[in-house]
Amino acid sequence: MECVHGRTEADETQRRVRNQKTIQMNVKLLGMEGDPKIKFLLDGGDLLKVRSSNWKKTRYYKLQEDCKTMWQESKKTFKSKQTFSLDEIAAVTLGRQSEGLKKYTEEQVEGRCFSIMFKGRRRNLDLIASSEEEARQWVNSLEKLITHMSNLSPQQKTEHWILACLRKADKNKDEKLSQSELKNFLRLINIEVDDDYAEMIFKKCDKSKSGYLSGQEIEHFYDLLTHREEINVIYGTYAKTAGFMTPENLVEFLMKEQREKATLAEAHRIIENHEPDENVKAKKLLSIDGFIMYMHHPEAMLLNSDHQEVYQDMSQPLNHYFISSSHNTYLMEDQLKGPSSTEAYVRALLKGCRCVELDCWDGSDGEPLIYHGFTLTSRILFKDVIKAIKENAFTTSEYPVIISLENHCSVEQQKVMAHHMNSILGSALITAPLEDKMPTDFPSPEELKGKFLIKGKRLNKLEASYRAEVEAELTDVTEEEESNDEDEEKEKEKSKKKKLKLAKELSDMVIYFKSVHFNGFEDAMKNLSFYEMSSFKEGKAVGFSEESANLFVRHNVHKVSRIYPAGSRTNSSNYNPVPLWNAGCQLVALNFQTPCSEMDVNQGRFLINGKSGYVLKPAFMRDIATEFDPITLTRGDWLKHKMLHVMIISAQQLPKLNKKKSSIVDPMVTVEIYGVPADVAKKETHTVENNGFNPSWNESFQFDVYVPDLALVRFMVEDHDSTSDNEFIGQYTLPFNSLKMGYRHVPLLNKNGDRLPSAGLFVHIMVVDAK
Repeated sequence: MECVHGRTEADETQRRVRNQKTIQMNVKLLGMEGDPKIKFLLDGGDLLKVRSSNWKKTRYYKLQEDCKTMWQESKKTFKSKQTFSLDEIAAVTLGRQSEGLKKYTEEQVEGRCFSIMFKGRRRNLDLIASSEEEARQWVNSLEKLITHMSNLSPQQKTEHWILACLRKADKNKDEKLSQSELKNFLRLINIEVDDDYAEMIFKKCDKSKSGYLSGQEIEHFYDLLTHREEINVIYGTYAKTAGFMTPENLVEFLMKEQREKATLAEAHRIIENHEPDENVKAKKLLSIDGFIMYMHHPEAMLLNSDHQEVYQDMSQPLNHYFISSSHNTYLMEDQLKGPSSTEAYVRALLKGCRCVELDCWDGSDGEPLIYHGFTLTSRILFKDVIKAIKENAFTTSEYPVIISLENHCSVEQQKVMAHHMNSILGSALITAPLEDKMPTDFPSPEELKGKFLIKGKRLNKLEASYRAEVEAELTDVTEEEESNDEDEEKEKEKSKKKKLKLAKELSDMVIYFKSVHFNGFEDAMKNLSFYEMSSFKEGKAVGFSEESANLFVRHNVHKVSRIYPAGSRTNSSNYNPVPLWNAGCQLVALNFQTPCSEMDVNQGRFLINGKSGYVLKPAFMRDIATEFDPITLTRGDWLKHKMLHVMIISAQQLPKLNKKKSSIVDPMVTVEIYGVPADVAKKETHTVENNGFNPSWNESFQFDVYVPDLALVRFMVEDHDSTSDNEFIGQYTLPFNSLKMGYRHVPLLNKNGDRLPSAGLFVHIMVVDAK
């Protein structure tokens, strides 16, 4: 018999049959049986991959049998094959929308182009199909498959992942597991077991005494593996009718354990939506499987599901909100030599950022550029950035976007900037107050939905445009450069202020956010109009938040403050935003491109209110006569002393950090409170050795929280290392007031803030008034 790549024809036929079975199983799991879109992806096809004007090569792309991994084959014989998971995709866009396609392709191929944008820092995949129809097919098929994958229940995701690991462990592809293959499988799913334990599990499942597991024996092994004793105990306490939960039992569980107001109608809805067994559902009962599915549903998880929608009053003046803000938004990496890219704006906007920064400099051909001045960062066209902002501004949030201009351009190129913003943003750009008369306060986010506001220098006060007499034409303003370090510049600044010539066309676009120099809180109160705002370097701002906290809080009741990182942070690291929020600062700008705990906390702050990028400040921070001081905490409405009880019960499916077979994580959990200084606290569990699949802790902690309206809670999981720093696995941060009580699953996010597909914590939360 002939060989095919070292295999006989019979082997090859068997392999194809096995692959077909795997595909059928995964397609069924995804609910896409008979769907032409998944067939199109499984068949695959040739696409032109674009990296530069000289590097355009044909690659063959197809979906693998697991229905979640895309495979790319080079035309070169010995070129290694590459894959990427659909979990890694942030967006798929049709047309020449990416920076690479705009730069390296001609306009006539517009309809044949599409881009796959990845989460994290992985570069875009820019592709050209053979026809416009084929490009649309790729985009529509990928989007549909990603949607179906995201709609899988946690149990289905686990099943999908475990099936993939079982296939990997089955080295000889005989659909059976030997004892050594079983050990290999356990390592793949992040459990290290000794030989005796592996043998014990194996013997327990090997009912046929054949020396390997197959069919139902593997299913039995899977059931043992996914058994959740902690869930079974909770369920068993309330399943009082022949081992099932009745609607009455479920109401009792929801009210007693979860501290929720529950009705029988609500219990019936949960059973209808989550019970997988039709026979059990018909009897109006909830099985253990239905209970697990419900407990993993977003409505039952740690974050209050009401807070996932826009639930706050959005009709308050704009300065009454914390606003998600980015610094040096154009940078993909550090601010000395990192690349600038329009994609950095897309990523920030997709994360809900509502204030983006543009450092504008003269370009050699009359077109303004954006880059970090006096550094080696790459340069991008101002007009391309405005287009990218326009296209992506309202994908995540419909509330207004503030364009913060750091303007270093000549008058001529400022006119070009004004022209581009007018022509690209059109009627969405605010170029006059919303009212006919001179405004006395900011409009609200609700009034500004879908609008763009410019923050920058203005030649005169807004009031001047409402005066009857004609004023003398001003041409320049004082310039403060955010990028310079205070220590280096303050002596120069004292002796003479730099002057910036300002184009009237650009100046007139600045309505609600006029940048001015800060000369003290008293001066700001007496001499500045509500729309005149100052930017503070982090050091200065933190100083005010510690030494003049109440004055800063009051200042931010009627003005807007923007805080930005020190210029010495050349690696684009971030400062802790919490003390600045505690002082009422609205635009606390961070380097969105830098994964770090500070960005985790920022994401946690803006996780709520529909991820709109606007979070209403507490009432005591919106009162002009407020006595609130986060440092001294005198008596007031803000003092609502609570006791937070947290029990870390278990974790599920923590990812392997090291791809080496022998590497298994030793997880530990840290619970942190961020807020006013009196609330800041941190506690850690013990380490569970050699188990990332289903580690168990059952450890309880207690925290005093005095100002819950400003507090955030962060859960962090690390791989413990006794000889070096612990390695980050995942985290989840949310506002204290958005916690749900009772038994809750906590999703985990990776260092880029994206959800780890199957990983999570299981905790118990209780909040009580302190006596």
